[in-house]
Amino acid sequence: MRYAEKIRIPHSPAARSAAAAGLALAVGLTATPALATPTTRTAGAEAHSGLARYYDQRLSWGTCVQSPDDTTGRDLDAAGVQCANVTVPLDYAAPRGRTITVAVSRLKATDTRHRIGAILLNNGGPGGTAVDSPPVIRKAMKKVGARYDIIGFDPRFVGRSTPLDCGWPVSFPWFSAGAGRAGFDRHVALSKSLAAKCRATNASVLPHVTTRNTARDMDVIRGALGERKISYLGYSYGTYLGTVYTQLFPGRYDRMVLDGAIAPRAYSPRLMKDAVRENEQALSAWAAWATGHHTTYGLGRTRTAVLATIDRVMAKAARAPLTVGTAPDTFRLNDTHIPTLLFMGVADDTDASRAFLAEQVSVLSKATKGQQSSLSPEFTEQLRFALTGEGSAFGSVQTAILCGDAAAPRNPELYWRDIERTRAAHPLFGPLTENIGPCAFWNPPKENPTRIRHDAPALIVAATGDPRTTYRGSVALHDQLPSSKLLTLKGANRHALYGEYGNACVDTKVNRYLATGRLPGKDEVCVK
Repeated sequence: MRYAEKIRIPHSPAARSAAAAGLALAVGLTATPALATPTTRTAGAEAHSGLARYYDQRLSWGTCVQSPDDTTGRDLDAAGVQCANVTVPLDYAAPRGRTITVAVSRLKATDTRHRIGAILLNNGGPGGTAVDSPPVIRKAMKKVGARYDIIGFDPRFVGRSTPLDCGWPVSFPWFSAGAGRAGFDRHVALSKSLAAKCRATNASVLPHVTTRNTARDMDVIRGALGERKISYLGYSYGTYLGTVYTQLFPGRYDRMVLDGAIAPRAYSPRLMKDAVRENEQALSAWAAWATGHHTTYGLGRTRTAVLATIDRVMAKAARAPLTVGTAPDTFRLNDTHIPTLLFMGVADDTDASRAFLAEQVSVLSKATKGQQSSLSPEFTEQLRFALTGEGSAFGSVQTAILCGDAAAPRNPELYWRDIERTRAAHPLFGPLTENIGPCAFWNPPKENPTRIRHDAPALIVAATGDPRTTYRGSVALHDQLPSSKLLTLKGANRHALYGEYGNACVDTKVNRYLATGRLPGKDEVCVK
């Protein structure tokens, strides 16, 4: 997922970085979906289940501006985007009960003569927004973008949709256990308190904050748009959401692009424990880059020296927290926080992202010597997000989705044994990826996890060095969906590719598929 995706989160560099970590579509037939008439909008099953009023609702499209200081809404209006709210049931088993709203946006097709249909977007997370994404995706789609209605949406309880916020003192609960038992025990107490806070504030909705319900919301959106089938573009966790949609609603999707995929059998609150090797490789590659910028950041002239700088930072932070920044923006970081920053920083191997991580490590290194450094606005924002409750709503809903989708082990000693077992081989990232979280104290999920029972002809896009949703995950999903095709980018330590990484080969092949609806005859490879 873009979990520690960033898990794709708010559209600032820091928020995106914090959420990264964080998944699966399928295509149906290549026929162009036509607008359904009012008499055919509701499928038979929905007509007899009490859901017809949701599928048949008429959307009131209008301005995206919600308040005088809503700059995102003004930008969307200026780009020609329209916004609306879709009403969905909180509980699909009780459709006549409480309702919530899901925010959607639409950038209409301009080449109406060759219109293909609507394409729904999800940026991952879980908990990422996409209402503001249609203009960005239209640009990535180039000429074919004019043939689609591009639909962004904020999943239930995310962004502009009906909100959920547990009032947490931290924005997300994903930190390392640190060097010893004391750090782990503190995190056990924090995780337990965060789960209790969510139960105290949102107990009535938590059982319904799930990927399966978001997939059901997607189908209501499809019906409300008047589409018999809908295409889909999902990144990271969004590939898992797309896969779930294909399993719940076979035959209701057209072209599906899954970028940075997770196989459903691997999806769980402990997903990142399988990505330690890729993150260590990405950190090593970053360290090699940093050697060429020693005069700027002073981290070391060899890869070994750069990694030794990180070791010194960690050792110092384990003895006493490091103070970084200048008043009023000062922060105290210990050995439970720093691995999270490093983990977030290696999800992108572009020069800009590598420089941002080098800046952070340089500040931390100076702090070990008692030297104060002013922080860039981006680093300040990232630390605020990580160490305060500024992003409580994001962390609350992301955790609620993960815990609501699949159960986590409940015994803290199991996590501690896993941490101790992994320290020798993975001293930096092992205590992070094996650490306990709020899901250990959450109520059990209301539904069983989704398993693949239907083939789905998706285009799966993956980088060989993806440190979040690993390449192994994309290969596993490809194996589970025999009709899918895998588009591999070799040599990139990067999470999320299409339209974001700037690889012309990847973008061209995805756009060709979106234009024709035909998957390539065999798996394809691009090179960084």
